[in-house]
Amino acid sequence: MIAPAQTESHGPMAHVGLETEIVRLKRQMNAVILAHFYQEPEIQDVADFVGDSLQLSQKAAAASADVIVFCGVLFMAETAKILNPGKPVLLPDLEAGCSLADGCPADDFRAFRERYPDHVAITYINCSAEVKALSDIICTSSNAEKIIRQIPPKQPILFAPDQHLGRFLIKKTGREMRLWPGSCMVHEMFSERRLIELKDLHPQAKVLAHPECPEAVLRHADYVGSTTGILTTARESPAAEFIIATESGILHQLEKACPEKRFISAPSEGGCSWGEGGACSECPHMKLNSMEKLYVCMRDRTPEITLDEELRQRALRPIRRMLEMS
Repeated sequence: MIAPAQTESHGPMAHVGLETEIVRLKRQMNAVILAHFYQEPEIQDVADFVGDSLQLSQKAAAASADVIVFCGVLFMAETAKILNPGKPVLLPDLEAGCSLADGCPADDFRAFRERYPDHVAITYINCSAEVKALSDIICTSSNAEKIIRQIPPKQPILFAPDQHLGRFLIKKTGREMRLWPGSCMVHEMFSERRLIELKDLHPQAKVLAHPECPEAVLRHADYVGSTTGILTTARESPAAEFIIATESGILHQLEKACPEKRFISAPSEGGCSWGEGGACSECPHMKLNSMEKLYVCMRDRTPEITLDEELRQRALRPIRRMLEMS
């Protein structure tokens, strides 16, 4: 019999064997597996909790397990380590990054802050630990509006690194903010032209969109919000058909929650170069994690997230402010 670590099969039977081993290792290690909505369905199904960035941060903060296994991208696992310095935090693939985080280097962000010393820096959680440490408050797409509404009206605000989320929040709150010019490589690809064409083919479908999408796409949405908000809206809506403008991994939870409803990924303009045969609506970083890598990660207890303690302490302060203001 071939051991899971040796198998080259990626079919259902291989995943059954891997899932059995992952569950065994989880018990043996007293580990908790946290997974983002954008992970592969098999990873979502083996996880103890599946959620958005805010929920995962809250779960990480409250984790009682001895080991945290984070199935997401690097900034998420770093956040878990910031909140749990005494526990090992494992990430199946250290190369699982984020275009938003990559597009906001700490040195450039520091210079951005220094140009506007009187501004409070509210930074989207999709950033490195170094950028978090230079920020005043961290936010997620779930709580950003609530946090901004708590900032005194006369206090100027910097918002980084997602310009599309920033513009959406300016429109929602009426607050002017100086925006970092970053964007998500996946949400940036959604096409207004092709979305209109798809809506013509499905006139009864409701469009549910993540605020990382460009404004041209958001103007056609019936609901704009976080992945959790999209899931809740789909579950509560009387509509039977939905067009989903966010990373396609969320479709797994949508279909589980509402098997009687139909969900269609919003179309991209095309031309994305990542992934052999992969759709533009799939995050190439999120999809680096796999059941095989998850198993090996737990078996070998590596890769493990490590952070300099002084950096961790500085990054912790704006995360704690977020959790308090949420």
